[in-house]
Amino acid sequence: MSMLHASQAADAPISTGGTPPTASLMRWVAAATLPGIMTMTAFFGLGVLSNIVLAAAFAFVLESTVLYLRKRPILPALNDSSALVTGVLLGASLPPASPWWLIGVGMVAAVVIAKQLYGGLGQNPFNPAMVGYALLLVSFPAHMTLWAPPQPLVGESLWAQIMGSLPSEQIDALSGATPLDAFKQKADELSATRFWANDPLPAGTLEAWRMISLAWLAGGALLLARRIISWHIPAALLGSLALLAMLFHLADANQFASPTFHLLTGATLFGAFFIATDPVSAATSRRGKLLYGAGIGTLIIVIRNLGGYPDAVAFGVLLMNLCVPLIDLYTVPRPEGHARGAMR
Repeated sequence: MSMLHASQAADAPISTGGTPPTASLMRWVAAATLPGIMTMTAFFGLGVLSNIVLAAAFAFVLESTVLYLRKRPILPALNDSSALVTGVLLGASLPPASPWWLIGVGMVAAVVIAKQLYGGLGQNPFNPAMVGYALLLVSFPAHMTLWAPPQPLVGESLWAQIMGSLPSEQIDALSGATPLDAFKQKADELSATRFWANDPLPAGTLEAWRMISLAWLAGGALLLARRIISWHIPAALLGSLALLAMLFHLADANQFASPTFHLLTGATLFGAFFIATDPVSAATSRRGKLLYGAGIGTLIIVIRNLGGYPDAVAFGVLLMNLCVPLIDLYTVPRPEGHARGAMR
């Protein structure tokens, strides 16, 4: 993730002391993830932290290696903390205690391919963390669905999971459906009321995901309060998602979940405040941000309800990243005194 964009200079807090503005922004983003990370750790154990530590370590090593090969200064690039934030975002997106090699593959896609091959910080057209996540989801679906129910802080198989040495039969035993996945896979003839009455999820799973979502919301509120991000993208994303989810739900409440369910489970709030707001890969004007956020929210609901993936935040963001040049072309305000179309 990178936070550089000239159009957001007025919205960003002024750096104090000797810290570069980009590094200050990045560190605030990393700090804002702490409520979500701590809540995830409380429910799913130290595997959440192992993901983030490994992803951050891979990010620093890969960034340093590529910069060395490109004959670019290494320390200034690492000091901006963009590699750290990419590692934190991807690590928090993965199932707890993901094997080290899975995290490594994801970080190669995020840092080397999605960021450095496009020129480095500020040049990437796609959100790096979501490029890594989408690649892993498509390439290693079995490992990417290992969302076990709430766990103790230190699970018995934690080290074996991290090292990737857990036998396949034990891996299958750890697999558990998320609330979004469970509802998506329910039988068509089964009503939503009967589905939830049957307790389809292990005890505490639904409550855990709701609390984690609220923790991401608290972190997003901090970013808004510090003016690290503006309200346009989160509001448009959440508003369009809730509206479309309500329409689907009103059309068939047995097959399509309520807006509240979509908002408080999965990666919706995490994506709205920490992923979609990346200003390098997002739209730049205020009107463009509203269109961009609304497009992501719409894609998330369409894919969740009609597609093959239960969450779809990564795909919604990446697909709208493709639309950003066109959105910017038609929404960036023209300078005073210029005729319409003069800047195109």
